[in-house]
Amino acid sequence: MRSSHAASAVSAVFDDSNLIAHAGLVPVMWLAERCGLSDLVAEKVKLTGTTNGAGAAADAKVSSIVVGMAAGADSIDDLDVLRHGAIPMLFGGIRAPSTLGTFLRAFTHGHALQLHAVHRGFLAALAAHTPLLPGSGEKAFIDVDSTHKRVYGRAKQGAEYGRFKGIRTLHPLLATICTPHSRPVIATARMRRGKAADSRGAPKFVSEALATAAEAGCTGTRVLRADSQFYNAAVISACRRAGAHFSITCGMNPSIKRAVLSIPDQAWQPITYPTAVPDPATGALTSPFHTKATTATLRSHLVQVPARIARSARRITLRLPHNWPWQHAWTHVFSTAHGPAD
Repeated sequence: MRSSHAASAVSAVFDDSNLIAHAGLVPVMWLAERCGLSDLVAEKVKLTGTTNGAGAAADAKVSSIVVGMAAGADSIDDLDVLRHGAIPMLFGGIRAPSTLGTFLRAFTHGHALQLHAVHRGFLAALAAHTPLLPGSGEKAFIDVDSTHKRVYGRAKQGAEYGRFKGIRTLHPLLATICTPHSRPVIATARMRRGKAADSRGAPKFVSEALATAAEAGCTGTRVLRADSQFYNAAVISACRRAGAHFSITCGMNPSIKRAVLSIPDQAWQPITYPTAVPDPATGALTSPFHTKATTATLRSHLVQVPARIARSARRITLRLPHNWPWQHAWTHVFSTAHGPAD
């Protein structure tokens, strides 16, 4: 491929107010509205006591942040992507990045828990309106783990020097839900101090993750999976109270060795993973699902699609690029999200 014109014959100007760079945000926002995102935020998120108006219109601010992230924004400044071209024709209530930054900086740990409640309700609604977790009525896996997230602000709540020398981190717990036919989706998250032990708060967190899975339609066998940091009586008791199975790594001590050696050869079962894992013996992928699209791929194919706004009377038409390689998938998303409510 090469340029078809001389450089002197090509110019550029940012002056078309009828263009948008992310036409896929239209069905994304329709789906969010159908699942009640704004209503959930208005009901559950209350930033009281702020003197700068940060807590006002929390539903519009959270929606702006979510849609901005869907467009690829990964910082407060990036949220300005929502104010280009014809975006204001399609969406109302968009807030400036500075307003959204003030809103986010007003959050404490308690306010973050309010957002967790929103996420839990929204996930259940999303699973009810879309095939988010196909096969969840038969089997679902709930994976729990901890991670470290580096932060730089000294005043950030919970940021401490922990496992990594000289690096300030937060140490959240994360739980995902998947089925043998789906990619993982985040079930819940819990922010913790950088120095928190891996299993700190794990029993309550596991109970919440299992309950969230049930609300999201996981009515069949639920299997909680975790590494050895979560191998303790309280976590296992939480699984049993919820009626869930569990697969938790444990250290090799004499009693464990005896238990493993007592298992007959014919009792061992192969494990099929929902994402691709190389077999240590053959190097082959042990899962047929390695071709599933990633979030970045979905965003580039279905969200970051340029379009021109055409208006006629009271109707708006999105004019998208001719021969867009994924136009059938985009049209399916658009028509599904814009269909009549259930």
